[in-house]
Amino acid sequence: MKKVFALLLAVAMLLSMAACGGSAASVAENTSAASEAAPAESGYTLNWAEYDQMIADIRTTADTAARAELMHKAEDKLMETWCVLPIYYYNDPYMMKDYMTGMYANVFGMKYFYKVEMTNGAEEMNLFLASEPAHLDPALNSSVDGGCLAVNSFEGLLRYNANGELEPGCAESWEVSEDGTSYTFTLRDGLKWSNGADLDANDFAYSWKRAADPNTAADYSYLFEVFADCQYDADGNFVGLGDGALEVSEDGKTLTVHLNAVCPYFLDLCSFPTFFPVYKDTVEASNPDGSNPGAWAADAGDSFVCNGAYVLSAWNHEADMTYVKNDNYWDADSVKVETVNYMLTSNDTSAYTAYQAGDLDFADTIPNDELTKVIESKDPEFHVANNLGTYYVGFNYNSKLWEELGLNEEQACVLRHALCLLVDRQYIIDTVGQTGQEIATTFVPAGCADGNGGEFKNKDYYSTDYAANVEEAKALLESIGLWDGTQLTRDISFTYLTNDSEGNVKIAECLQQDWGQLGINVTIEQQEWAVFLDTRKNGDFDVAREGWLMDYNDPINMLEMWTTNSGNNDCQFGR
Repeated sequence: MKKVFALLLAVAMLLSMAACGGSAASVAENTSAASEAAPAESGYTLNWAEYDQMIADIRTTADTAARAELMHKAEDKLMETWCVLPIYYYNDPYMMKDYMTGMYANVFGMKYFYKVEMTNGAEEMNLFLASEPAHLDPALNSSVDGGCLAVNSFEGLLRYNANGELEPGCAESWEVSEDGTSYTFTLRDGLKWSNGADLDANDFAYSWKRAADPNTAADYSYLFEVFADCQYDADGNFVGLGDGALEVSEDGKTLTVHLNAVCPYFLDLCSFPTFFPVYKDTVEASNPDGSNPGAWAADAGDSFVCNGAYVLSAWNHEADMTYVKNDNYWDADSVKVETVNYMLTSNDTSAYTAYQAGDLDFADTIPNDELTKVIESKDPEFHVANNLGTYYVGFNYNSKLWEELGLNEEQACVLRHALCLLVDRQYIIDTVGQTGQEIATTFVPAGCADGNGGEFKNKDYYSTDYAANVEEAKALLESIGLWDGTQLTRDISFTYLTNDSEGNVKIAECLQQDWGQLGINVTIEQQEWAVFLDTRKNGDFDVAREGWLMDYNDPINMLEMWTTNSGNNDCQFGR
């Protein structure tokens, strides 16, 4: 029996090492010298061009079955790096007073407050979403809390309704060409900016070209690569949209969009914050030298002009924000509450205390110590919304950690794989998440459509049997000379970066414990939200807390973020 087990383990090891980007033999040859290997002067040299090409092919493939197959291959290639360690698939717990009616959320994490009615007679809503937002410019935002602020103060050509369905927003109608590659949107009559200026199709064309321009430095600029007449530099980097991408009628009433191929999720993009319009005059006046694209939205005041339900009227940084009803919004008659106040804090307990005291009507986070009590009491004010997204750990592919440990690329991959297997996900769900999250065995979340009439998930990248995973992790570490059967053969220490909200810190502590069971030393570094976002984006970390809620229900949304030049490529692939 032991011989059979040993044989099966050997086979599993061969397959595992092959999946890490090199042959089992190449890893074995380096095992004995691992502790003495000098870091390669050239660093790690992952060739990520193949992945970039996969994403380009997915964007232009009309055959839905072939497209789904390509997306599965792209996820395979991503997971083979073991830089992305899925923890659980998201859901979204929050507290809301029963007198707040009409609030709705979608599976992408956006919360819509502009249809709320306060049945207690209040003329204000007091809400908590998160701490200080990194950006209010919808083109620059890449966080869920910032997205929630955006959908309540800006509006795209389309918007989501309470049923999670797309409906007309600034566009009253649209037509699609027979081949599916051109869309003509007819805008509503009388659209206005919050300052009373007229808004038409020219504003959308300007805003989309601005968001695609690398000088704007929008993390989501890659979304525009589905358009026709994309411009690229000599190195193949996307540098914006040419004149053939967009056409505006002479009267500004219609916007025609040309795509380079059929895009099944294009209408979803038209409801996404990156595609919201911004007011050219104040955007450019606030940034005369081009060095600060988001300056116009860095504070309350005349420069903050929007086109949605609420406009920013006051911002006490790190403390609170106030939005007031935008009477120039085309759908202002449906906006019943005049004022929205947002509490800004990274302290979940402070926010929850304010909610319990009646100072808040809505709280988007419940402290972990309170969750069990809230759930067990069946508090009617407690809600859990469905989400499409994955909470995960991200490893910086270019971290010096791997070279400091004397590991080549394949061995570094094996180490990351082992670290993945050492995580007790069910314990994290039971003690920190507590709201019935599902263990994530893929990066693209369960429930995501495949664009071909089915669900995308068709495999697990690892087992949910934790005891077996721990044994496999030890075998993986032993195969690269880091485990001698009873203990580590050398010190493995690194820093885990997280933002400072309670739940994320507690998950960090769980990871610290899981990895520490084999003697791996993990230091937890906490940063304030906006600083944390910049640190990850700049690649100034070894290991970091990550999470991604889908922006639209198509797997490419989880996959195209990892292209070499994507602003959301925190793991630094191809760089």
